[in-house]
Amino acid sequence: MTYTITTTVDGQFEDVLEATAEAIEDEGFGLLTEIDVQSTLEQKLDTEFRRYRMLGACNPSLARDGLDTEPELGALLPCNVVVYETESGAVSVHAVDPERLIGVTGNSELAATAADVGKRFERVIAAVDERFATATDEDSAVAQPT
Repeated sequence: MTYTITTTVDGQFEDVLEATAEAIEDEGFGLLTEIDVQSTLEQKLDTEFRRYRMLGACNPSLARDGLDTEPELGALLPCNVVVYETESGAVSVHAVDPERLIGVTGNSELAATAADVGKRFERVIAAVDERFATATDEDSAVAQPT
């Protein structure tokens, strides 16, 4: 079962991260958070980890529409996009699939908003993919739930 919209590209980590943030903003989202997982794990657990960032994206208008329909939806916000280095040195970008995420609510009134957000995240991933060359198939595996 897939739950992200994904691409894996060849490029410098910081360049891919910047391109991802720009593409997110171009689609009308703001970045509410940026979590440096590598740094956090190093500080908290004194352990090494690959370069890994979580970006918390939010479109205020779409969030408001969703929250008006389902107040508990806030527990699923903001929408996360992760950027991380693969073992081969490529950079993988995964945006949450909002239709899958919103599906857990069982509220069909959110379907149109989820579809809109999904199309925007597909364009984010396409923009990153267009800017960088696609990596090998072994690095392009879509994240699976654990």
